[in-house]
Amino acid sequence: MSTRTPSSADILRPLQNTSKRFYLVFAVAALAFGLFLAGWIYQLQHGLIVTGLADWGSSGGVTWGLYIGAFIWWVGIAHGGIILSAAVRLLKMDRYMPVARLAELLTIAGLSAAGFYIIVHMGRPDRMVTSILGNYHVTVHNSPLVWDVTVITLYFVMTATYLLLTLRYDVTRLREGLPNRFAPLYTLLTLGYTEKEDEVVERMVWWLALAIIIMAPLLLHGGVIPWLFALIPTMPGWFGAIQGPQFLTIALTSAISGVIILSFAFRTAYDWDHIITDDIFRGLTLWLGFFAMLFLWLQLQQLVSGGFAAPLDQAATFDSKVSHPAYVIPIVMVGLTLAYIFAQTVRPSLFTKTRAIVAAVAVLIATLVEKVYFVVAGLMYPTFGLYEATPGSYFPSLIEISSVVGTIGMVTLFFLLVAKVIPVVELHAIEHLNEKRESEHEGDSEPLAEPATEPEVTA
Repeated sequence: MSTRTPSSADILRPLQNTSKRFYLVFAVAALAFGLFLAGWIYQLQHGLIVTGLADWGSSGGVTWGLYIGAFIWWVGIAHGGIILSAAVRLLKMDRYMPVARLAELLTIAGLSAAGFYIIVHMGRPDRMVTSILGNYHVTVHNSPLVWDVTVITLYFVMTATYLLLTLRYDVTRLREGLPNRFAPLYTLLTLGYTEKEDEVVERMVWWLALAIIIMAPLLLHGGVIPWLFALIPTMPGWFGAIQGPQFLTIALTSAISGVIILSFAFRTAYDWDHIITDDIFRGLTLWLGFFAMLFLWLQLQQLVSGGFAAPLDQAATFDSKVSHPAYVIPIVMVGLTLAYIFAQTVRPSLFTKTRAIVAAVAVLIATLVEKVYFVVAGLMYPTFGLYEATPGSYFPSLIEISSVVGTIGMVTLFFLLVAKVIPVVELHAIEHLNEKRESEHEGDSEPLAEPATEPEVTA
């Protein structure tokens, strides 16, 4: 464990220093995002037929595929991220304060990627204006898509408010170390700020966190989105009350995996081992194991109900799951991750940050593939097989695959740019770490050593 004392200079380092590695990562992410945009432009020119998802009868009757699966995946990452941050504040989990803002930023980035998928999958972006914004009062009553847009917008506003309230404290106290080129933005963020508002803001953030914790299972990724699938009785792969908690566990496992990767990236890039400590990685890995266990348990419940004296349509869905690699491989990956996490609790020496990253990446890949298969299988095995004779089977096109790579690039660009504008670690986290260090040294016979200073040079 590092003996260095965390300081405000540490969290200002990303805003002040730009390395060659930064430009390299930026270039790779921009290239990935650019390839996705090029594929989307091609799709706009020729239509959704280029993905094989144009209408009933294409790809074995599948009209939804990777686009909708990736949309669910990104929404889950976003919702899980803000739930993690809200839990840190609401439940006083101060251990994870250094990564709370990373989780908040992951929510905004994930919601942006999910919203992008809605526009891409509509085929024509102008429909967002003509069908939704211009006729919201009508479409909100009969369109699942409009419910998605509503929930994402609500969540985005809540998260942005949550983030901006906490930023006012940091920007005011760190203003001298912030880049002057963003002075108008900092002035806007701190407009009307006084120290008297700190206590009020703390209460407001607490209530926002409470609202998020309550809304997550009732309205957000545990509510509206799985509800839109679960209410379709003619799709046995989607139907059922278990979809809500299952979506929520996938969201939390994916989000924790994303926070682990982000934390490792920033810790490595800016030498933050004394801020984002090994203890945080251990804790996040244990939470990942807990929600992975819930995810597997809910999957088991679906398999049991489909495998024991099930109706014909449920039996067909069960057979497709236990025999298709797109389902079996993700479940095995999550199972192996859970086995490793359980083993490291029994034998702590098995834990390493590299293994934690491997586990996080494995879970992210598994949840993405599982969600895509969930969408596709629900369409391929309906109760009434109207398109059973349609030839072919669905496999993601290069344009669809490039969308996943591109949105990952977009989220990477978001973090690279945001890290140059605002601190991605809260000043409160640094203050808490220093208070903790001081309390640990209370009662020592010798005071803490003063930091070394350079000898005075006289002329």
